Amino acid sequence: MEFNNGKSIFLQIADTITDKVVSGEFRAGEKIPSVRELASEMGVNPNTIMRTYSELQAMSIIENQRGIGYFVNPDAQQIILKGRKEEFFSKILPEFLRQATILGITSDELKTHIETLNGKS
Repeated sequence: MEFNNGKSIFLQIADTITDKVVSGEFRAGEKIPSVRELASEMGVNPNTIMRTYSELQAMSIIENQRGIGYFVNPDAQQIILKGRKEEFFSKILPEFLRQATILGITSDELKTHIETLNGKS
């Protein structure tokens, strides 16, 4: 995996895992790779994966079953989607609209482009 400099590596790995939960690649109740397995796969230090897993546990995305491993929380997908929607509406959309205003893009132009991207034109 290639990492970018704008965000901590452990958070980028957490994003990758949450993407896999949302897409269904990691299903509710399913065991996810061990710390060592994922560290090897990602080419990072196991401590980085431990930090990632700690963050995901704090968010209730994964659960640690002592001696067995880490598992996807049954409610993980809903938790992730709720958080991402909140982030979209509180951070991404306001910045998007700010940029559109600066560029003089009208709501009609936005609607046309959104419909084109969604294949409705």
